[in-house]
Amino acid sequence: MIADTIIVIAKEPVAGRVKTRLQTEFTPAEAAALARASLSDTLAAVRSTAVRRHVLALDGRPGPWLPTGFQVVAQRGEGLAERLASAFEDAYAGAPMLLVGMDTPQLTSELLSVDWGEHDAVLGLTEDGGYWCLGLREPDRRALVGVPMSTDHTGADQLTRLRLLGYRVLLLPKLRDMDTPADAAALAARFPGLRVSRLHRRLQHSASPALLFEKALAGARVVATGTDGRTVPALCEVDRWQAPADEVDRLALSRCEGPVLDIGCGPGRIVTALAERGIPALGVDISAEAVLLTTNRGAPALRRPVQEPLPGEGRWGSVLLMDGNIGIGGAPEQLLRRCAELVRPDGMVLVEVDPDDDLDDTAPIVLHSDGGRRSMPLPWARVGSRAVLRHALSADLLATEDWRAANRAFLAFRRSPAAASRQAAYR
Repeated sequence: MIADTIIVIAKEPVAGRVKTRLQTEFTPAEAAALARASLSDTLAAVRSTAVRRHVLALDGRPGPWLPTGFQVVAQRGEGLAERLASAFEDAYAGAPMLLVGMDTPQLTSELLSVDWGEHDAVLGLTEDGGYWCLGLREPDRRALVGVPMSTDHTGADQLTRLRLLGYRVLLLPKLRDMDTPADAAALAARFPGLRVSRLHRRLQHSASPALLFEKALAGARVVATGTDGRTVPALCEVDRWQAPADEVDRLALSRCEGPVLDIGCGPGRIVTALAERGIPALGVDISAEAVLLTTNRGAPALRRPVQEPLPGEGRWGSVLLMDGNIGIGGAPEQLLRRCAELVRPDGMVLVEVDPDDDLDDTAPIVLHSDGGRRSMPLPWARVGSRAVLRHALSADLLATEDWRAANRAFLAFRRSPAAASRQAAYR
């Protein structure tokens, strides 16, 4: 005897509602895409079987991912156990049923078409302590309601319940769920031909740099490399960025004239230090996490690219490019021109440069996470004092100071009188 009906119980793969545990490595949209691919693999495996009926018990609305040949029933009930019991009731057509989830895309028609023999129920456990399938000859709420769900012993508890009810249970091979980034990576490696595996490989090498930067701010280890594979050590010094301003930072800030605009403020140590000195300051960053960390410190910050309109254009007393932020965008001359637009005629642009005076590297960088994700190339520049001085001249900025402390190097600039006159006339 084999099942007459296979039920797939699933959630509509909507960003933010599915696969939230994958979001330690993936965006909500990427996690939803992986869930959709996993569901498509599961539905394809079910559709390839010779059973008479295919049923989808769905929380949400069907989408283009749903192949033909499936009867769709809405999930009902409070909690997963009741929803499972209801799915069996709604799909029952007088013959045995096998229910599977959407998290084991490696399913095969052979597993789904197993002969039950004289058994009353079928159960397939998962490596994390749950189960990937449950087969019943007929609906029985007693078999499900009250079994603790989503624990590391749900599978064992379900088996115990079935046996207490007198069911003869056939155990199927144990499978691995796709719940975490490690699960997704393991399944992609072992089953490379699956849709979800192909998508996982693409996502592994095309992460948003902003995503990996935010993961670094949240405590994950992220490494930056040049396109040649060599590590760029200064670009992910998150521990230093999240610590209070150090002695070298304070030495640089002692030169600032308010109000101050900190471009690429990160988690806000500079803006916070300026506020503690009573100097009005604003941080800007493209990272939502960086802006949140800054505001949580009690300092003002704005999420916006420096190239877009900013408050107080042409009226800032000082504009800062700390921590190598002269590299933002990979075009130092353009960034310095933008700083010259932001600062007032007698204001200052303070730039932290690479300690290597001769460095002039405008090749993109790539961010790498511990989970194996690699970002798309990020336009960036690593430049020492000689290159910055050259770019500054093109941006009508004149160097007024050059100093070093604790293997960090800084340049201060003022706008040239000619540039200030042009801007005054324009205004």
